[in-house]
Amino acid sequence: MRAIVGFGRTVLDLSVTEAFYRDGLGFARIAPPEPVPVAQAEAMGLADRRATQLRMRLGGQTVIFLAVDPPGAPYPADPAATDPFFQHLAIPVRDMEAAVAQLARLAPTPISRGGPQQLPASTGGVTAYKFRDPDGHPLELIAFPGGPPAARWRDAPGLFLGIDHSAITVTDLDATLAFLTGPLGLTVAERGLNQGPEQARLDGVEDPQVDVIALEPPVPAPHVELLHYRVPTTDRRQRVGPGDRAATRYIFSATDPEGLSRRLCASGLAPQASADGATVYCAGPDGHGFLFVRA
Repeated sequence: MRAIVGFGRTVLDLSVTEAFYRDGLGFARIAPPEPVPVAQAEAMGLADRRATQLRMRLGGQTVIFLAVDPPGAPYPADPAATDPFFQHLAIPVRDMEAAVAQLARLAPTPISRGGPQQLPASTGGVTAYKFRDPDGHPLELIAFPGGPPAARWRDAPGLFLGIDHSAITVTDLDATLAFLTGPLGLTVAERGLNQGPEQARLDGVEDPQVDVIALEPPVPAPHVELLHYRVPTTDRRQRVGPGDRAATRYIFSATDPEGLSRRLCASGLAPQASADGATVYCAGPDGHGFLFVRA
């Protein structure tokens, strides 16, 4: 496994999705809507359904939006940051006030309370704002105060600079770390415990204590972030499949998908491979999707 080469989200209406990401967040279309490649449809168990994708980019990063017919389950009602199907895309911005003003024209559903929040210096000092797209998928705008994270985006053009990372909420931290650092070979780059009123307003939950762990693939950007809520805990255990509207995916390049599939099986997981072995899909311990394509 080499690098994150994209992210995937399942949506209901590709035209609605395109307008939101284009007009609100500065994404650009890579190509018109097109059939999902056969190998990917096979690996995700969608070969018997009409699967259409829309590839969009922001800076150097790609998001692939997927619509299936017949559609899967709707996005669960009353979603929260503590849900184990939560996965956000973190978008660094050059100017938080201007970015929020542009986004506001599309009236997205907020997650954060009271607008952007500046976190304490002890937890990074970033300013961030969380909200949802038309299907319910969460996103985060983030402004770095300085240091290496800010330097990484210094030369990126535009107001919305790219995708820095994607964070997933997990209920079993040990199992997820074993999955990511074992067969996938990611390394822990940073870890901390976020809490306090600013974090509560950012996440839209009361009195959170959340482990925040950054993990890097061999090619380190973008990276994976884990959110593990010590409190509040959740009893929600809803699993979603690739065709359901709450489904999300990391898309990794892999030099040997078949070998990776064997390692995943040996770890007690149940990967699905395409007929040609070039593409593998696997659900993580909390059901988050991981799609591996031959480099």
